[in-house]
This record gives sequence, C-alpha cells and structure tokens, in this order.
Amino acid sequence: MHDFGVQLGRVLRAGDLLLLTGELGAGKTTLTRGIGEGLNVRGPVTSPTFVLARTHPSLNGGPQLVHIDAYRLGDSSELEDLDIDFKNAVVVAEWGAGLVDEEAVALEIVIHRPVGAATEASAAADDMELVEPRLLEITGVGERWQSVDFAAIAAEEN
Repeated sequence: MHDFGVQLGRVLRAGDLLLLTGELGAGKTTLTRGIGEGLNVRGPVTSPTFVLARTHPSLNGGPQLVHIDAYRLGDSSELEDLDIDFKNAVVVAEWGAGLVDEEAVALEIVIHRPVGAATEASAAADDMELVEPRLLEITGVGERWQSVDFAAIAAEEN
C-alpha cells in the first residue's frame, strides 16, 4: 500500500480529491503515508482520527496534503465546516465515500483486505515479512482521471 501510494503521490496535483474506503486495518493510512512521501510533504503522516484533519505542507513548493478522517462527519456540510482549501491541496479523505456529490471530481479507492491471506506463523517459518495482499477498486470520477493509467502506477511500485 505504501509503495503504491508513493507512485500515486507523484502524479497527484493541487485540487485532487481522493476518497478512501476500507475496513479497519485495510491500509488507508498506509496508502496516505505513501502519498505524502510521493508528494514530498512534511511528516510524519499519521491517522487524523482524533483531530479530523491534518495538513502537511510541501517541502518542495508542491501542493500540501490534507489528510481527513471523515468517519465522524455526518454529511458534506460538516466537511465544509473544516474550511479546507481544496483548490490548492491534495485532499485524502479516509471514510470519505458519500460525503461529496456523485458528480464531484474525485478518485475513489476501495481497499479490500482478504482475511487469512497470510499468517504471522507462516511468515516467521519462511523468515519473511508478513504481507497481506490488497485488492484496490479505483474509480476516477471526472475528466481529470480519464488519462491516468493506474495499472502503470502499480507496476512502477516494484
């Protein structure tokens, strides 16, 4: 998730909105941490659960990263109350599905984590790091995302 996020972060630009969905532990914050690295923003990028939103300024003059935990937000009006500069930032909203109009230009990423894909015992037996594969459903809404080749981005992570 992190490596994919780094590669994705390199193609993001100010005004991009990403909506991440997935169960607890699916990798939403790990993906966002990689995006932050790809954007070269000040970190560390951590979960904004207790503050609702964290802003990470760019270290190289690029767009800042605004990382939102939208789990406790009821609707788009509460998102607007956060007073986020969507036009000049890359905004990543965990649990953000349904918070913006269906016509809004956004990149929606649903992360599926297969249960039981790997176990710590099997990883230890093979003397390797525990890795659980993820399946990503990526839907780009709006013209902005029509020319982005997500398969090529994923291939670059290795």
